[in-house]
Amino acid sequence: MKKQILLSLIPQQGILPLFFNKDEQVSIELMKALYGAGIRTIEYTNRGEAALANFKAMRKVCDTELKDMYLGIGTIKNGEMAKIFIDAGCDYIICPGLVESVAKVADANDMLWVPGCMTPSEIITAENLGAKMIKLFPGNILGMEFMQAIRELFPALLFMPTGGVDTTKENIEGWFKSGVCAVGMGSKLVTKSVMENKQYAELIAATKKVLDIIQDCKK
Repeated sequence: MKKQILLSLIPQQGILPLFFNKDEQVSIELMKALYGAGIRTIEYTNRGEAALANFKAMRKVCDTELKDMYLGIGTIKNGEMAKIFIDAGCDYIICPGLVESVAKVADANDMLWVPGCMTPSEIITAENLGAKMIKLFPGNILGMEFMQAIRELFPALLFMPTGGVDTTKENIEGWFKSGVCAVGMGSKLVTKSVMENKQYAELIAATKKVLDIIQDCKK
């Protein structure tokens, strides 16, 4: 059931914010700011030694304060790490590449997994492994033209570019016109300045603006 909820929620939200911060409290406050802007699912990236401990703390906050927030984990590169974060309470798994061992662990736990793909061959392999959503990565290298060219080949799949997606209307609109269901957005939204200077109000305002742009794109 959770897999189906997420396969509806991510396209409905239209954006998947993603970030990592080594500080536990900053990670929590960033998540709360995104929630305050209307976000109901985020990807916390496994990109530092503190990622697991921070994730567990964020999970507790979701369970006690943000009960309709779904917490995904990204940058998972092997099945062992997938199992560790499943045990820590992740709601879904996102990979930077196509990792069959992650697919097996996720499927065994009835969990949504989203592989990163860069070629039609990788997308075909992912589809044959049972993937429902594909992360086009890196999005800025592949570009909207790539998405347009492959879209008709994979009518049953959902696509989400990640990497270099900008907050501008022109960029977001271009991606949605190319056929994606959502955009993954990291440092362009959760900027270095926002994290270092704890500019949570600015993050809320920027996120609301992006959500408004996405809704306009869908009309």
